[in-house]
Amino acid sequence: MNEKGWDDLQLFLAVAREGGLSPAARVTGRSPATLGRRMLALERSLGRELFNRHDRGYALTADARALLAELTGVEAQISRATATSDGPDLPLVKISAGSWTTLALMPRIAEIAGDPADTRLRFVMNEAQLDIAHREVVIGIRNSRPTEPGLAGRKLARVDFVPYAAKGAPDRWIKVVADTPSARWLDKSVGTDAICEVTAPRNSLDLALQGVGMALLPTFVGDALPRLQRRGDPVAELSHDRWLATHDDDRHLPHVRRVIDRLCDLLLPRNGLDRAEPGN
Repeated sequence: MNEKGWDDLQLFLAVAREGGLSPAARVTGRSPATLGRRMLALERSLGRELFNRHDRGYALTADARALLAELTGVEAQISRATATSDGPDLPLVKISAGSWTTLALMPRIAEIAGDPADTRLRFVMNEAQLDIAHREVVIGIRNSRPTEPGLAGRKLARVDFVPYAAKGAPDRWIKVVADTPSARWLDKSVGTDAICEVTAPRNSLDLALQGVGMALLPTFVGDALPRLQRRGDPVAELSHDRWLATHDDDRHLPHVRRVIDRLCDLLLPRNGLDRAEPGN
């Protein structure tokens, strides 16, 4: 294959992994218009349609997924053959999770990235679900089973929410004003009768640690902090299963598989692993 052909395939890898022209432009340094032209030229040269083009990005066709898997293996071989004495760049894995899960994972970075590190991690904290199919992230920690086509899920430990406060703190709520199930429950249950309102869930924890009032926290956060005590029972309507979601193609890549296994070691119930289940 000539140099231009291999260059087009490398650009294809970027568009496929990033999920669209604009995000691929940021990592390749090429303009979206240039990438669009090169992808059309690649499709014509191969005689295969590689992308279903949508407003939100580029979805891979079956031919594109097969090409991605093949090129990933070739890319790994080239990386090993051309690695310098300093070693190749570590592969990047983007992980999305809500505020509480991200907070709980931060002290465990070395366990997730490997020791010594064999993976470069990027945590994308977001209460909303990011688009795994279009590669906004590689792994998502979600509050429900993934149902999008092409995604696989693994059930993690169940999550309960409980009111917590420091010893001697008043029995008045610190209310979170946000678009999350726990914040909506607080709005319905507390209304305006709160000692303080915050828009970031993490700030409710900060204020609870200062003894300002009660915060509604997941037990995996509250129980881990000796300065906080439970001030009630779990809120039944907020209890839910937590799921790890990833693209069915990406989960077989070695560096993604390693991160998935390490996250499951940290987030699965103590009674053992649940098997991976494809999303419906």
